[in-house]
Amino acid sequence: MDAKNCFHCGNEFLKKDEVIFDEKLFCCNGCKTVYEIFSQNDLTCYYDFQASPGATPQDIHGKYDFLDDEKIISKLLEFQEESTSIVALYIPHIHCSSCIWILENLQKLQPGILTSQVNFPEKKVRITFNAETVSLKEIVLMLSAIGYEPYISLENYETGTKNIDRSLIYKLGVAFFCFGNIMLLSFPEYFEVEEYWINQYRGFFRWLIFALSLPSFLYSASGYYVSAYKSIKSGMLNIDVPIALGIVVMFIRSTVDIVFDYGQGFFDSLTGLIFFMLLGKLFQQKTYDFLSFERDYKSYFPIAVTKITTDGQETPVQIYDIEKGDRLLIRNQELIPVDGILIAEKAAIDYSFVTGEAVPIEKKSGDKVYAGGKILGKVVELEVLFSVSQSYLTQLWSNDVFQKKIKQKHKNITDTVSRYFTPLLLLLSLVVFGFWLFKSVSMAFNVLTAILIVACPCALALTAPFTLGNVLRIMGKQKMYLKNATVIEQLAKVDTIVFDKTGTITTNKKTAISYEGTILSNEELELLKNTLRGSNHPLSRRLYDFIPEFKRSNPIQFEEIIGKGIKASFEKDTIRLGSSDFVEHLSENTHKKTKVHVEINGIYKGCYVFNNQYRKGLEELFEKLSNQYQLYVLSGDNDGDRAILEKMLPVNTTLVFNQKPEQKLAYIEQLQAQGNNVMMIGDGLNDAGALAQSNVGISLSENVNVFSPACDGIMDASQFSKIGYYLNYAKNAMRTIYMSFGLSLLYNIVGLSFAITGQLSPLVAAIIMPMSSITVVSFVTIMSNYYSKEKN
Repeated sequence: MDAKNCFHCGNEFLKKDEVIFDEKLFCCNGCKTVYEIFSQNDLTCYYDFQASPGATPQDIHGKYDFLDDEKIISKLLEFQEESTSIVALYIPHIHCSSCIWILENLQKLQPGILTSQVNFPEKKVRITFNAETVSLKEIVLMLSAIGYEPYISLENYETGTKNIDRSLIYKLGVAFFCFGNIMLLSFPEYFEVEEYWINQYRGFFRWLIFALSLPSFLYSASGYYVSAYKSIKSGMLNIDVPIALGIVVMFIRSTVDIVFDYGQGFFDSLTGLIFFMLLGKLFQQKTYDFLSFERDYKSYFPIAVTKITTDGQETPVQIYDIEKGDRLLIRNQELIPVDGILIAEKAAIDYSFVTGEAVPIEKKSGDKVYAGGKILGKVVELEVLFSVSQSYLTQLWSNDVFQKKIKQKHKNITDTVSRYFTPLLLLLSLVVFGFWLFKSVSMAFNVLTAILIVACPCALALTAPFTLGNVLRIMGKQKMYLKNATVIEQLAKVDTIVFDKTGTITTNKKTAISYEGTILSNEELELLKNTLRGSNHPLSRRLYDFIPEFKRSNPIQFEEIIGKGIKASFEKDTIRLGSSDFVEHLSENTHKKTKVHVEINGIYKGCYVFNNQYRKGLEELFEKLSNQYQLYVLSGDNDGDRAILEKMLPVNTTLVFNQKPEQKLAYIEQLQAQGNNVMMIGDGLNDAGALAQSNVGISLSENVNVFSPACDGIMDASQFSKIGYYLNYAKNAMRTIYMSFGLSLLYNIVGLSFAITGQLSPLVAAIIMPMSSITVVSFVTIMSNYYSKEKN
């Protein structure tokens, strides 16, 4: 009986088992049902990305009944607040673009699913859903019904999802065994030994060599055949097509030589080719793993949170030093870095960074709060349940909501070359093969194989990711943490730099503060101190540190209005502090300084005057930057420091004062409308809108939790004077990419010129191919490290 292929999963089946629906053949009712579901929900373009991409649904009756248990569900969920829940499921069947497409359109299949996002390398899908509409069990059953059954290990979920794939090591071992033994058995042929016993057993040795080549040809090289087959099916030829073709051509040619006694064939070259290509692939894999490890686990964000010690002291600590059981103080607008238990009467938490919903959620004492929320209002304390998950913060920072839609030129070059290179290479190889066929059949096959192997654009494809991965790692070590590789290209294009003033070009650590007005009593100072305790604004933090210690108490009501000031209510008192407009006090225009005005119980008391201390190296930095960039300083303060800044900074620096947050954003838009590529450097609090609008937004961090998903990078405040260095390094990184592109193309041109003229054997081509990848990776590593050591 004739075997046929299922339209959904591609599996072969016999005619007696076929199921016909919508004029299509299916191997079982399960596959037919999945197709029917897709048809009813207008999702049949699932099959356009790749033919037969699906998997046969399995019978899972009763398998997931444990998902009715709320305790188990709470262990699997990443986030669970009111009606919004988030879960990340490991799905082993994810393998192609069709899988990605269908898994990112789950909301069309199941009401209640809000969004779904696929992490293809880890084979995970992160699903945000409304728990009041759909349960986790229903989602799992739906995924299983369409052939994407998740793997769930209750005891060790994380470990269970990270199975180590050693198949490449096994294939490399088999290829090396075959290559080594074939080389050994081929020595008499190499040296043309003509002794009697050699001549008598020559045929035996040749067939033994043929047998030894089969494991390498059929098993070790199988990955190239599968990749090439899928590539041809999808209509997009990848770089594995010429490699697979070259291997098959060499095997057929060598087999013909042995069968018809034309010679010993090229099985030594064939197995050597497979071995060296797998060796190059292993090198690439190990290097990628290394770069990924460096990025995920060592590039800690330089943000701190306030820890309350056992003796009641408040101490800023780095987030990765937080441990289970610690007690943390979280101020207004601060991000909660860990899951914890709330220790406060009540609190309002904004989870928009996690869910995209900006509606605050009310929590009371004893409730669990999740990492990623932002405190609104008064200061709260929480007890840590788990240590900081750095990968989770990275996930928040990289949320699609905060991504800027920017084209990557280097990526476009790589994609374009990979897309057109393979068809052109196949055409060239056929033309040259036809030419040599009239001269020498043996040489024609050698030339064809050498061309197919030596011209593989692996080195070209490696250039951009390895360069940018290394640059991200080096910048991270130097306390500049960039969100992704795209930011490096944008940094290289910057021609305009906009600085915030307070907390950016001024430092929080060295500030002379004086008080003007009615002398405050200890009771009033206590009110002021406890009001400032809940604020994260740079002026608030400085003033908080300036006022002596008093007994701590929490305000009944607390409201911080961005760019204006703070209102707070205690049992018997109310307090307002901020700008003169906010407290409705007309200050004298003759004495323009940065001030925080204080009003207690409706009576104006006076103001604290800040004599700003500017960061060390500010003048030298601006002087260097002014030669290449347009410089702007935007400040929400009055222009009391204009004369000082005009004296300190270059004459071409534009100073703009009295800017509200929305005005800063509009100013950035105006500069961009003029064709400028703008980098904004701010403190991450009042500047969030401007940071998000700019081409590159850099948030400066200095002992406060200023983590902001809206920014593209976080820079430790101690590295402020190195801004020029970072910009030059980004330009040199792009220069390195283009140089290595040139190196890769030069290698291909030279290699092809030798291969076309018949001066390059397939074995030498096989050795050169992985060597080219090693050369490119070494080159970009050396150059990026060299540029990193250049002086500012």
